[in-house]
Amino acid sequence: MNMPLNELTSAEVRRAGWEALTEKLGPAGALKFILDYDRGEGNYTKLRKKIFKGKTVKSIIEDMKKEGYV
Repeated sequence: MNMPLNELTSAEVRRAGWEALTEKLGPAGALKFILDYDRGEGNYTKLRKKIFKGKTVKSIIEDMKKEGYV
């Protein structure tokens, strides 16, 4: 299945993902990956607005450079 993502249904994407996982990791490895997968918690949009409030893109990049991310 090699269709553009916007042409696939959610079920088709899940099926293709499962097939890719089982092909690469085997059924047990694929299941372990799914069970270990964590979506996290909280509201990232609200957190992001709080963290970056009043900052410019330039200042964020400068902070990233100071921390060694860039």
